[in-house]
Amino acid sequence: MGGTVAADARVVHAAGGTEAQELGYALAAGLAYLRALADAGLDLDAARKMLVFRLAADADEFAGVAKFRALRALWARVEESCGLAPAPALVHAETAWRMMTANDPWNNLLRATIAVFSAAVGGADAITTLPFTQALGAPNAFARRLARDTQLVLQDESYLHIVDDPAGGAGGFEALTEGLCERAWSEFQAIEAEGGLAKALEVGRFHAKVAETAGERAKNVARGKDKITGSNEFPDIGEAALDVLAPFDTRIAEVEAPQGAHKSPMLAPKRLSEPFEALRARSDAHLAASGARPRVFLANLGSVATFTPRANFAKNFFEAGGVEAAFGPQTENSTEIVAAFRESGAKLACLCSSDQIYCDAAIPVAIALKGAGATLYLAGRPGEMEEDLRKAGVARFIFAGCDMHDMLRRALEEAT
Repeated sequence: MGGTVAADARVVHAAGGTEAQELGYALAAGLAYLRALADAGLDLDAARKMLVFRLAADADEFAGVAKFRALRALWARVEESCGLAPAPALVHAETAWRMMTANDPWNNLLRATIAVFSAAVGGADAITTLPFTQALGAPNAFARRLARDTQLVLQDESYLHIVDDPAGGAGGFEALTEGLCERAWSEFQAIEAEGGLAKALEVGRFHAKVAETAGERAKNVARGKDKITGSNEFPDIGEAALDVLAPFDTRIAEVEAPQGAHKSPMLAPKRLSEPFEALRARSDAHLAASGARPRVFLANLGSVATFTPRANFAKNFFEAGGVEAAFGPQTENSTEIVAAFRESGAKLACLCSSDQIYCDAAIPVAIALKGAGATLYLAGRPGEMEEDLRKAGVARFIFAGCDMHDMLRRALEEAT
């Protein structure tokens, strides 16, 4: 990949920033390099030919395509402002660090495929695909080969290199691109208003805006609003370990800046799945120490058709935090349910069925399980029954939109 200096905005994406913040940073970095090269005696036309842009490509296909298309339009606007006739920018894409997962990493292959497709359709000149085991450590030859093959297969089977700007003229993509251009230009102007990128980084307001965005993103992941397959959605609690050449050392978080260098608050890269991986790591440690994972007993009430939707939801919910789900028998008989709970070895129990069955059978089963020593959960919103269910011993309710991470943190503490 050509380019002597790189306007590299990947760190903004990795720190949780928006597409507009990433683009605004890239534009400000590109302009800062133009100024520095011009101050060193190069003319602007020669200076811009030395520049390459680097952006992250993630699994949000539509936003990804719009982001790469927007970069070219925005940089052309900067060139015109500098008195230059716009020329094609050199753009390098890399699949995003923040979307990678350490748990069930095979899903990273799917995320990377979408990211590569988006970057190619958006007009990236070169694409680097991170190996699917990157979050685990140094990738082996197999992981590196799959990374190379991802874009080769897309090129040879989907002919991504044949059509120039395939999204051009598509109303949805054009609207996304135009809207992103407006927001990114505002971010760029805010950076320039503070005296350019170096000054803006020293002041720290840009970092604060990125941190605010990252915080909202983290809340959405914690509540399961933003789905991460293999992490907070459809976890594989029994996955086999994958080999890497050397494990990732989480203790190496930063390096010392060179003596005399300007220092600013750090844009800290963080993968979205890390909070759930920390819970799974606690479960792994318990498994290694005791020979079994923390467990929750699913008390399935009513018919298979009645309890299956919430039982499957509860299984995925708990196992995202490393709490293994054990299915109970198909019955509403309290004695049989309590016997199965005791045999399961679980400390937690979760009632799973429809709202109608809860009205008819949840109270006596909850009282029986509570009497048997279970810490009780119920799958679904309690509605008008909440007070009666709590009196019967139900401590917590799990449902789509609840604080999934906090609930799982408590469940791990109660189950171990």
